Amino acid sequence: MKQAVDRGSPTGAYSPAVIAEGRFVHVSGQGPLADGAYRPGTIEQETELTLRNLEAILVAAGASLADVVKCGVFLASIDDFAGMDAAYRAAFEGAGVLPARTTVGGQQLAFGIKVEIDCVAVLP
Repeated sequence: MKQAVDRGSPTGAYSPAVIAEGRFVHVSGQGPLADGAYRPGTIEQETELTLRNLEAILVAAGASLADVVKCGVFLASIDDFAGMDAAYRAAFEGAGVLPARTTVGGQQLAFGIKVEIDCVAVLP
């Protein structure tokens, strides 16, 4: 059984997040969007906003960043890895064990964003 998590308006044909088997929250890729528009900035700024968006969806599902077990990070340029990693580490500071993560660079991302992040969390 699965349940959609309603949080904002997606930019395409997808659910922002889905709770599966009652415990697993699968969050769709999020980017540095605010009020439905891309907010360009440094890779650190874009990563921070992206993770705030991800966290808002997790909270709507009853979870937090501390409950994340896996993230996928997609970068338009792998040259942005260090900046993304610093902002990512800061966001998860205090969350306990860092989630497992895959990072892929050199991707053409929607809306010209520099970073997109998805995740899987386990409800507490």
